[in-house]
Order: sequence, then structure tokens, then C-alpha cells
Amino acid sequence: MESSASLELAKHTLLTIGIVLAVGTFSGLIARLVRIPDVVVLLLAGMLLGPGVTGIVNIRPDSAINQLVMIFGSSYILFDGGASIRLKVLKEVWITVVVLATAGVLVTAAITGVAAWYFLGLAPVTALLLGTVIASTDPATLVPVFKQVRIRERVAQTVMSESAFNDAMGAILTFTVLGVAMGAGQFSAGDALIDLLKQSLLGIVIGGVLGYLAAFLISHERFNFLAEFAPVVTLMAVIGAYMGADGMHASGFMAVFVFGIMLGNQESLGFRLSKTEGAELDDYVMTTALIMRMFIFILLGTQVDFGLINQYLLSGVAVVVVFMLVARPVTVFLCALPDRRARWSFKEMLFMCWTRETGVIPGALAGMLVGMKAPGAQVIASVTFIAILMTILIQATTTKWVAKKLGLLVK
Repeated sequence: MESSASLELAKHTLLTIGIVLAVGTFSGLIARLVRIPDVVVLLLAGMLLGPGVTGIVNIRPDSAINQLVMIFGSSYILFDGGASIRLKVLKEVWITVVVLATAGVLVTAAITGVAAWYFLGLAPVTALLLGTVIASTDPATLVPVFKQVRIRERVAQTVMSESAFNDAMGAILTFTVLGVAMGAGQFSAGDALIDLLKQSLLGIVIGGVLGYLAAFLISHERFNFLAEFAPVVTLMAVIGAYMGADGMHASGFMAVFVFGIMLGNQESLGFRLSKTEGAELDDYVMTTALIMRMFIFILLGTQVDFGLINQYLLSGVAVVVVFMLVARPVTVFLCALPDRRARWSFKEMLFMCWTRETGVIPGALAGMLVGMKAPGAQVIASVTFIAILMTILIQATTTKWVAKKLGLLVK
């Protein structure tokens, strides 16, 4: 009887995978026809497939398969984004990236928290908790958008790098405030800063070491034993980087991003792949990232709780409007304007103000708070999904148009 139940579960899972792939492929074609980033169509398709509409796909947010997809999918997409980063560009804008990913998260969380306190009537600490959950940008959303919309290189790479590096800050800040909200501790800026530095530096070291090792074994002139298995190496190393960093209480997402940077800048490290091997690896990474994107955003769409969103719709929308149109611009101008080395133009900063999509990471944090029965968790989850829907449906769809108006598109 148990084997029969297991077989049925396996068949159902396989059918779900097939449906997601089929719908994802069709969504990609639609996105190409209407010329918008595919994450938008994938999210909408997921909402139609989910329990709130047709119920064709019903995978619980706390299920093992959902967690597997979200962790590995986000990691691989982030690795793909890291591989797109050029070190020479990062050297020029690293100050802005660091300030946006640290102080910028604090500024965004504070302004959003004030909006949540005013519009939702939450207690100050609960309002701040909401602000911390949605304060960090989402690499799983931003990386695919910039893969499809060609923006001036340094702007695109700054926003992608920020989204990778601010993951640690967002998570640390969220759980620090959560401890205060649940009466388990007091906020300590010093402890939070030390924890941030620890997570960040360990993540960078782990990603850097694994990235160099992978590049060495794939592309070294004499010791390229794994050149033939380069695609498999990327899978192993992404898993190894994330799990290694996570096991050492460091930022797994930062580790996979740095790993991607190392592998994507092999020539700067003195290594070189043949054109054929390089093209094969690029095709593999692009296809795998596409599949992960399909699963992440379709599943994210199926988990939208329409009843919960409707309960706090108007006040939640008001909070997200402040979040998008006040918190982000203030954050960008405060963090980027002082960076004299980067010499940002007004149009470049204006574009960065508009690109701060919310997605998988804030959604996962909100889900964890619900599971922990944190104060105001249901309200936080509701506003988080409103933020995900509004930023992806409004900002991602208009990224190309805004870039064109500001003269930042490249051919």
C-alpha cells in the first residue's frame, strides 16, 4: 500500500513538473511576442494554475520540493548573474554596491516601516519587521530581467550586485528585529554589524575559493581534468558553495554569486576555455537558469493567497507605493550620490530608483515568519505578496521602456 502511495506521489510530482515546463515554455513565447521580461508572464501563469484559480498546481510553500526549487533555483540564477559581472566594472562601482547593500537596506526598511505603522496601524516594532522583510531586492527577479533587457553595463551590474549582496543584510536585520518583536532580545547595532561582516566575508571566501578551484580544473592549460564535465562542475559547485556557506552560518547566496564572478572572469585569473567548450558551457548555464526561472516564478504565483491580500489590499498597496516611490529613491540618492568615483549621472540614479523588484527572498522570509507565528506575520505576508505582485508586474514590465526614455539602452 505504501509503495502504491509513493508511486502515485511520484507520478503526480512528475505530472506537475511537466505542466510547469509546458506552461513555462508557452509563457516564454508570449513574453517574447509582447516584449516583456518572462518573469512577469510566469508569475501570472502561476497565479492561474494555483489553488486560488484553477488548482492545477498545488505545492505548499513549506513543502520540501518547494524549498528545494527556491533554494537551488535562486542559487543557480544568482550564479548565472555573477558570471555576467565583469570585474573591471565592479571595481568602478563597488562603493555604491556596498553602501546600497548595507546602509541602503536600513534606509528602505525604516521608511517602509513608518509607512506600515501609519497605513496599517501596526506596532512600531512589527511595522519595522515588515520593512526589513521587503527591504532587500531580489536577485532571482533582477538577474533574468537584465539578461533580457540590455542596459548600460555598469548600471545593470550595480543593480545585480546589490541584489546579491543585500540578501545577507536583509536576513540579519529581519531576524534581529524579530528577536525584539518576540521578546527574545534587544537590538544591538554592533552585534548586527559583526554578524553581517561574518556572513558576508565567509560567503565571499567560500565562493572565491570554490570559483577559483572550478576555473582551475576546467580551464587550466595543464590541469583542466574537468573541462569535459564543466556543466556538471557548475551544478556541484553551486550546491557546494551554498551548502558550505550555509553550514558555516554565512550567506549562501553571496557564496554562489562570488563563485559565478570567479568562473565568469576566468581570463582575469589567467585561465582560458576553448571557444567550443565556452559556448557549450554558456548554453548549458543559460538553459538551466531558464528552467529554474520557470519553476521559481510559476510556483511563486501559485502560492499567492488572494484572500489574505484582499484583507489588507488598500492599506497594503499604500505601503508598497511608499516603498516604491519614496523609500527606493531616497535610498538610491543617499547611497549613490556621494560616490564620486562612480560619478553617477542623474538619469542612471533615476533608473536605479525604478529597479528594485521584490520576489523569492522576501517571500521566503515572510513564509518563515508565518511558520514561526511572529507578531503580525499574516499582515507581513499579505503586504509582501502585494509588493511582489506590484514590483514585478509594474516595474519589470516597464524596465525597458524606462531605460529607453532615459537613454540607457545599449544595442
